Amino acid sequence: MKANKNSRRPNTTYSVEDIAIILDLPEAQVKQWMREYKKGQLGTGESEGEPDLAADFHTLIEFYTFYQLRAQGVWPSKINNAREILADMLHTNYPFATASILTDGKSVFYNAELGELIKADQTLQLTIQQVVEPFCKRIEFGDDSLAAKLYPQGRESAIQIDPTRQSGRPVVGDTEVLSQAVFELFLHGNSISTVAERFNITTKEVEDVIVFYEKQSA
Repeated sequence: MKANKNSRRPNTTYSVEDIAIILDLPEAQVKQWMREYKKGQLGTGESEGEPDLAADFHTLIEFYTFYQLRAQGVWPSKINNAREILADMLHTNYPFATASILTDGKSVFYNAELGELIKADQTLQLTIQQVVEPFCKRIEFGDDSLAAKLYPQGRESAIQIDPTRQSGRPVVGDTEVLSQAVFELFLHGNSISTVAERFNITTKEVEDVIVFYEKQSA
């Protein structure tokens, strides 16, 4: 696979549990399909051992597309083959984390260079239109067209995932305040206004943090 562009990786690591929380997906299914995603990357078979399931930031973004395609019944071999072709075509190790795929996936997926692999697959088309394109609205892209920041609850929420801040942990707005620290202070019986004052953030930002974490246990 060519990797002439974007070969550097953000210094972030997400566990299966982290991925499930950030992307609001069931942890057991994340573990199963992350295994398929990683084996596809490494080109290993089922009998060749367990891959490392940890993810960096761009893998986190890519995995959302992989997960949604698997949820629609697309075989992992087909997704990984398409990903390999797109990686060569776009000269990046992370084709599913690029603006060209996430914002204009229909035209890229049906590019002649993909041949018959996925060109006529209506499942892919519907998944891109109904799931991947809305997900793209939660992503801020960098000058290199790769995902640079994720708003897991949408841009209206204060929660941000930025690999350049706090090792990619969820933070509040444009601050360095860890959302987990905010939530834990709230769980210890402090009022929303008290928590906001303690961290010098707004009450609305505290409420966004509460929604983000309470959604995981719903």
